[in-house]
Amino acid sequence: MGSEAIHGELDERAAWAADRVVAWRRHLHRHPELSNREVNTARLVADHLRALGLDEVRTGIAGHGVVGVLRGAAPGGGRVVALRADMDALPVKDLCGADFASEAVDADYPGGPFPVSHACGHDCHTAMLMGAATVLAGVRDRLPGTVLFVFQPAEEGPPVTEEGGARAMVEAGAFEDPVPTMAFGMHVTPYPKGYVGYRVGNQYGASTLVRVVVTGKQVHGSTPWEGVDPMPAAGAVLTGIGQLYRQVSAFDPVTVTIGHVEDVGRFNIIGETVTLWGTVRCAVESDMAEVRRRLTTLAEHSAAAYGATATVEYLQSVPPVHNRGPWVEAALPTLRRVAGGERVRETGATLGYDDVSEFVSRFGGLYVMLGVQDATLDASGRPVPVEGGRGLATNHNPHFYADDDTLVTGVRLHAHVAYDHLTGALVAR
Repeated sequence: MGSEAIHGELDERAAWAADRVVAWRRHLHRHPELSNREVNTARLVADHLRALGLDEVRTGIAGHGVVGVLRGAAPGGGRVVALRADMDALPVKDLCGADFASEAVDADYPGGPFPVSHACGHDCHTAMLMGAATVLAGVRDRLPGTVLFVFQPAEEGPPVTEEGGARAMVEAGAFEDPVPTMAFGMHVTPYPKGYVGYRVGNQYGASTLVRVVVTGKQVHGSTPWEGVDPMPAAGAVLTGIGQLYRQVSAFDPVTVTIGHVEDVGRFNIIGETVTLWGTVRCAVESDMAEVRRRLTTLAEHSAAAYGATATVEYLQSVPPVHNRGPWVEAALPTLRRVAGGERVRETGATLGYDDVSEFVSRFGGLYVMLGVQDATLDASGRPVPVEGGRGLATNHNPHFYADDDTLVTGVRLHAHVAYDHLTGALVAR
């Protein structure tokens, strides 16, 4: 049987599995779990992979990570493709409007209680890869190599006192036997349904979590002169951050965002500390060291100007998702076959992050975007809402939604990329 016939069979099997993929996605959406707490999600995945009769199903990797190993029976070059999906949800209220919307609350998570939802689409990623495992297990006799189905926990970042995520899976030995010759994944996004976006170079930026602790001297609110108020110093840091972008090249975007301010005290007490939690993003990884240096200087000197002190820590650093040109060139025929040539578009860079970069940078491969919303592209190639549709809602927004009918495209992408790599048709030259 030639490649064309196999591709057709992959599509037929994906269509057959589509209803199950939608059901998995809706179940996962209704029952989300935060980073490093993906107990039930991992159990659902592992049970399904075992039911498929894979050669191995490895669990408990870097927390709740799961890796399914499917060794093909056809002779070939011994290639190994790692297909990756992330499983964790976000501490975000679910306002997607679907009848399977999440009502989950995690009362025990550090800093909680939090409402929990799949506002980033990881429920889609997990369900699509479960579907791809179903498809590829059905043609294992014609696979000339090995497929690793990698279900990763804690992509959004574990609690700061815990380890987790892609790097932790690598360090746990998840890819030592066998070692991948390619990694592939995708992210659902507010882009026209069924469209695939790709980029040569940095698809996502470099990222690090930042914690700034401003320390003063606690005192009663009626006698501020007897203590040191850390609040004005923290305000000065917040104000100064808005000028950091002017201190690095304007040609490569950077952003520093403080998303959470944590105080200890009450209305009539000047507390001892104020903690600022945020994220630094750089389109070019080489800018990260300079931004960090300047942010640290800003915090320390601003605090000193108010008689306080500041300590700055950088945690959970993630390299950019970098798609090398030869890998993109090799993959474009596959992407166009699956989505249709007119639906495969080059996109701009973003300052989002995804620690799939740990896999792509080590093993080669690429990461693409899959459109799942009611959108079309304007003359400049930017997504705009379709009249009468549900509008556009970005990832991490409580209103984020994904169209179920698009999930089968993701299943097909995984299956076609895997087969084409194992047969040598999708290899960077």
